[in-house]
Amino acid sequence: MAVDSQLRTLDIEIPAQPEVLVKLSLLMAAEDIDLLAMSSLVEGDMALAAAVLKAVNSSLYGLRGRVQTVHQALTYLGMREVSAITFEMGMRAAFPPAVELEPIWKRAAERGIMMGRMGQMLGVDPWAAHSAGLFEECGKAVLYRHAPVHYPAMLRAASTDTELVQLEHTAFGVSHDALGAALCESWGLGAAAVASVRYHVEVQATRLMPESLQRRGVSAISMLAWALMHQPEALEEIAAAIASQAALDETLVMRAARRVSEQMQEAQENGR
Repeated sequence: MAVDSQLRTLDIEIPAQPEVLVKLSLLMAAEDIDLLAMSSLVEGDMALAAAVLKAVNSSLYGLRGRVQTVHQALTYLGMREVSAITFEMGMRAAFPPAVELEPIWKRAAERGIMMGRMGQMLGVDPWAAHSAGLFEECGKAVLYRHAPVHYPAMLRAASTDTELVQLEHTAFGVSHDALGAALCESWGLGAAAVASVRYHVEVQATRLMPESLQRRGVSAISMLAWALMHQPEALEEIAAAIASQAALDETLVMRAARRVSEQMQEAQENGR
């Protein structure tokens, strides 16, 4: 998809989707997904395969045995989570390595897992939810790539993403939520994931979904993941505020959020 013409006038480059991720997207869109073709595709890029296996064997997934191949990873974790890890590694490779970006990538991995699993439990497209979680903060990496000298100071100066968005608009005429949505569009993510990335700062700040947001399930799950990561003591209050706006059952929402929180804790304990 084309990047918004208004963003093009700002001379901020949106990195192109790596070829391996283009091919992976086509495989995932097939009616019958070929796991052998998927593992062969990832293993054909040695650096990417190594990064995927390193991620799979991290404490984030809490696997009891060490995974040696991408095909094994697909067997243990399933197609969606391995594909999402591959997208995560491909996204990271599109940006320069930087200490300032490491917390962003760490949050992306954790948030993606939580959102994908909650999506599966709640009947909301789990791939859209997982990919939205991965890409939620990618606009920050775009701005870091654009202004590596000045942008880290903004990241340090802002105590919330709402403050960061204001600083970004002043400095660049655009904010990371809009740039993240543009990157999602150019990389072919679905409309629900794009919308979640575009509005995540506004929804987190207000707990209200804008009228223009039509596909709300992924955005609601994004808000739940944010609560689990940043305000777990307010989870029930946030679930009550957000569930009805997305036509989700509040009881099921709380059950899914708590179960995913338990899974993440168990993974950390097993990975130690």
